[in-house]
Amino acid sequence: MKATAVVMQWVVRLTGVALIVLGLMFWAGRAHTLIPLHMLLGLVLVVALWILAGFAARAGASSGMVALAFLWGLVVLGLGMTQTRLLVGSAHWIVQVVHLFVGLAAMGMAEGLAARVKRSTPAAA
Repeated sequence: MKATAVVMQWVVRLTGVALIVLGLMFWAGRAHTLIPLHMLLGLVLVVALWILAGFAARAGASSGMVALAFLWGLVVLGLGMTQTRLLVGSAHWIVQVVHLFVGLAAMGMAEGLAARVKRSTPAAA
């Protein structure tokens, strides 16, 4: 369980960096053809978050923390898939900033969950 948690933590870290780089490219008006890749990587990040939440639940994390991680993953997906239709026009930058912070929060949550799993005692054989 701990080894898989470490792998999922690195999946979140690597996809997170790629997502931020792609997002900055989009903000700069470049590489809009890579939006489907951005969406796929976002999905991968959320699935890794959910896997970490499941492992953290087994490791004794609070049910509130685990539930928040699952709900936050839904928020990430929902916002990511609808953001182009929110505050269309000159105020759209607000949605983009919210999208960035929601994603960063998901990454932080994944780090916390992974730390909880890695601190847990090994299961009895």
